[in-house]
Amino acid sequence: MPELPEVEVVCQGLAPLVVKRKILSVSFSNKKLRKPFPRARMYSQVEGAFILGVERRAKYILLRLTGKGVLLFHLGMTGKIGIFPSDTPRRKHDHLRFLLDNGKEMRFNDVRRFGCVEVFSEKELRESDPFAGLGPEPFSEDFSAEYLLERARGKKLPVKSFLMDNRVVVGLGNIYANETLFAACTHPQTPVNRLLKLDWQLIVKQSRRILEKAIAMGGSTISDYENVSGEAGYFQLELAVYGRQGKPCPRCGLPIVRFVLGGRATFCCPACQK
Repeated sequence: MPELPEVEVVCQGLAPLVVKRKILSVSFSNKKLRKPFPRARMYSQVEGAFILGVERRAKYILLRLTGKGVLLFHLGMTGKIGIFPSDTPRRKHDHLRFLLDNGKEMRFNDVRRFGCVEVFSEKELRESDPFAGLGPEPFSEDFSAEYLLERARGKKLPVKSFLMDNRVVVGLGNIYANETLFAACTHPQTPVNRLLKLDWQLIVKQSRRILEKAIAMGGSTISDYENVSGEAGYFQLELAVYGRQGKPCPRCGLPIVRFVLGGRATFCCPACQK
C-alpha cells in the first residue's frame, strides 16, 4: 500500500500537470471501487471546474476546484493516478477518467479496487471532516517528543504499533515505522511507557529524515507503486531492515530477523535494537 512518501510524490508530480486545467468531462468504468462513484456530484461539481491546487492530508490526495468543490482520492493498495494523451488506449483497470482542457486525461487505475474517490464541498469537508481523529503530520510542529511522551503515558503498547496508529501520527506505515525504529536503535516491541523524552526526540528526528529521503527518491516501489509518470520509486534500494530478513545488518553484520507484530511483518536487528 502506498504510504506517505509515495502519496506525497504523486501530489508533487500531479500539481504542475493539472493546476489551472479545466475538467471537461468525467468517465467511469462499470465497476465500483471501495465506495460507489459519486456520479451525480462528479457531473455537478467536477465537470466544468478548474483545478486550483493539489494537497495531501495523511494518505489522501485533495484537488481543490473552482465552485468550492474538493475531489478526494485514496489510493488504497494498488491505486495509481496518471496523466496521458486522451487517445492513449485504456488499460484494463482504468476506472475513472477526467478529460482536461489541454487534450490530456487524468486516469485513476486500481487493480484491486480498494481505493476510493469522493467529492465534497468545502463546507462539508469542514463539518463532516473525514480526517477527524487523525493525528498530526510527521513534519508538523505538533509531532514532537513532548507530544509523543504525553500520548504514550501509561500505555504498554509496542512502539511500532503506536507509531502506526493514525490517531497518533499519520503516514508512518509499516515500511517507514520499521526503518525509523532501526535508525533510532529502538526495538519494535518496546512498550511505549518505557521510552524517555530523548528516545522520542530521536524517533521524531529519524522519522522525518527517512520520510524526506524517501520523498526525494520517489518513494518505495515494493510491489506495483508508480508515480504520475508511470515511474517506480527507488527508496527501496536504501532500506536497512524492511524485507531484509536473513541479510546482514548494515551496522553490525548480524542477520536481520522478521516476526509478526500486530498482524504486520516486522523487521529488526536483534543486536542494534534491544
